[in-house]
Amino acid sequence: MKLLISRRLPDAVMAEAAARFDLTDRAGDRPMSKTECIAALTEQDVVIPTLGDGFNAEVFAAVAEPRCKLLANFGVGYNHIDVAAAGAAGVAVTNTPCAVTDATADIALTLILMTARRAGEGERMVRAGAWTGWHPTQMLGLHVTGKTVAIIGMGRIGQAIARRCHFGFGCRIVYANRSEKTLDFRAERLPLAEAMAAADIVVLGLSASAETHHFIDAEALSAMRSHAILVNIARGDVIDERALIAALQAGQIAGAGFDVYEFEPQVPDALKAMENVTLLPHLGTAALEVRENMGRMALENAIAFEEGRALPNPV
Repeated sequence: MKLLISRRLPDAVMAEAAARFDLTDRAGDRPMSKTECIAALTEQDVVIPTLGDGFNAEVFAAVAEPRCKLLANFGVGYNHIDVAAAGAAGVAVTNTPCAVTDATADIALTLILMTARRAGEGERMVRAGAWTGWHPTQMLGLHVTGKTVAIIGMGRIGQAIARRCHFGFGCRIVYANRSEKTLDFRAERLPLAEAMAAADIVVLGLSASAETHHFIDAEALSAMRSHAILVNIARGDVIDERALIAALQAGQIAGAGFDVYEFEPQVPDALKAMENVTLLPHLGTAALEVRENMGRMALENAIAFEEGRALPNPV
């Protein structure tokens, strides 16, 4: 069975894939072009795509009868794949949900602490040789312990973040979500505006979809407190970046931390210029063990397809 991996995965995963499939290891680390996506649907039996590989409705419309019958996505987010168009073309879609949960939650905590305690700003000061020594009122930030954290989108990752904040830092947890969640810790479900207004720290854990595009807009941001910070580890387009920049520039909120961006890898110059903003290069799952687990989960879906079994992680 012919398998295309759109961008090279860790060596152990590539070796396992090569041992099982007729493997095409695509060169380069950039997302697949429209032409490449069309060719993959035409020539391959299974494709393991990832972030930015645009399998949209236009691509599926260009292939009357796809040879490819499975897109085993490498990653939990699959907003780069039009699932409805794939289904109409007879192409199944899977993802790697459980493998990314803890690593992404850890990055959320990294961003919370870096932004609240001004760690990025402090490191830049030290590297620039501008630190003149300790004094009692230097770089005073937000104390995280005991604060109220609002989780917007209480899925697997949102719950993992909430647990870290609740059990690790004694935080009160509120959340906005389409449905009530049964949790092993105390948390209060609130409407979006009320959750954001109650919080010292707001964390976005929404999945990306047409419904969540710019879910956090100027109106939602206006509910936040002036000392509060916002962290996004979901997908870049769940927040209106222009509205957020305006809120930061006006002092409407105190700071923000990002691992994802609306038009990544492009990051607005306005954000890069702000000392109260922490910017990471999409590090959510960037640990070898995690990426190996993600790759093996994608392969498990491909193997199940090859063997005619039910797919472990259909979307």
